[in-house]
Amino acid sequence: MTKKLELLLPAWDFEKLKYAYAYWADACYVGAPMFSLRARTNAFTMKTLKEAVEYAHNLDKKIYFTANIYAHNVKIKPFLAQFKKMVEMNPDAFIMSDPWLIHLVKKDFPDVEIHLSVQANNTNWAQAEFWQTMGIKRIILSREISLKEMAEIHEKVPEMELEAFVHWAICMAYSGRCLLSNYLSNRDPNQGTCSHSCRWEYKVYKEKDSYQVLKTPSGKVEEMWETGRPKVYETLEWAYYLEEKERPGEFLAIDEDEYWTYIMNSRDLCAVDYLEDLKKAWIISFKVEWRNKTINYLASVWRVYKKVLEAVELGKDYDVNEAMQELFSIANRWYIPGFLAWNPWANAQFYERNGGFQTELFIWPIREYDEEKGLAKVEVKNIFEVWDTLKIITPDDIWEQKIEKIYRIVWTNRSDKEKENFEGKLEEVEKAHWGSFDVWINMDKNPGIWAIVRKNVEGKCL
Repeated sequence: MTKKLELLLPAWDFEKLKYAYAYWADACYVGAPMFSLRARTNAFTMKTLKEAVEYAHNLDKKIYFTANIYAHNVKIKPFLAQFKKMVEMNPDAFIMSDPWLIHLVKKDFPDVEIHLSVQANNTNWAQAEFWQTMGIKRIILSREISLKEMAEIHEKVPEMELEAFVHWAICMAYSGRCLLSNYLSNRDPNQGTCSHSCRWEYKVYKEKDSYQVLKTPSGKVEEMWETGRPKVYETLEWAYYLEEKERPGEFLAIDEDEYWTYIMNSRDLCAVDYLEDLKKAWIISFKVEWRNKTINYLASVWRVYKKVLEAVELGKDYDVNEAMQELFSIANRWYIPGFLAWNPWANAQFYERNGGFQTELFIWPIREYDEEKGLAKVEVKNIFEVWDTLKIITPDDIWEQKIEKIYRIVWTNRSDKEKENFEGKLEEVEKAHWGSFDVWINMDKNPGIWAIVRKNVEGKCL
């Protein structure tokens, strides 16, 4: 089986969808309202889903609807009612995980293309063989399997399309099946409402006497408040260890500093150096996660992976260092290749700090360009000033722009603002910062409607 390699990108609202296709997505996946595992961060409605399909197909691109919840009884009837309406919108496929929902859908809509969600946790060829009998067209493979296992799945079930994650924030739980959120905040990750409890702040205490009395190394009971953070941090003076109940005698060391502990602080997956190996393992769809990131993050990741993927498909060499330099410019927790080559063990954890790292700050998109004045209108999220050198990123190009002029838009009254009458309303300033609203800056050439702006801040900690 041979098929064109696909770069598959996420979109949680219409703007992200448009940027995804502009930055070379072959396909996008969007959440079905109420029935995807990103229900709280999905901005699509039934109306905008239909518009999204029309937008994608007008560009000759593909779009997949994610409906991958594991349903309780009460959700089966509304799911099937909504599914019928979504089928009529004609998406290219549905991403699902619940076996019984898949069975019901295939019974009523036998021609609908279904891709098996990673939440179904396909880890071997026998599972792939089973899902093939259920009418599944493509399997999104478990995040915890290796290249060798992927290749064997294809060898045993050659007609099954295979999809794999190549870039995402690794979850500390197996295939994202985390109970922390459910336990601590009654928000079930498997119903699309994860509160990301693994990213909360945790502190280790020395236990003494009973489970009810937890004390610091000094022996003083600290007063706690809403965040669970003690008023005064005290450096640990001796080692702390964890011992798992079923593994007596195996002690796992816990380190802690003023940024807390890192037992759940996982690194990020980056497979840009493994795309050729994934192709050889018969992966045909290369999936990027992170639906909650900015346009800057998504556009930068997409641009890099599309460039590398095209080189891989043509059998050409590509510069890994150049690709990694671009990926490190955006927020990250340092990268590992996940389980593709081996079990990362301790290397999966980011011990350096509880925040992230990046070499460039996102200023915001360019929204307009005045050809006559040579000025670009920019939304401002991070501060920049006159004589800064900004980086302009477009789907096709990257260049630097020395900032010589910054103009703030000054409105004399509401009616002017509503009419967007700029004449005589631009005030020159030395600095732009969040709260300045939109500004106009000098721009040597028209960057186009999909351009974004960044500023170099080597090694900034988040």
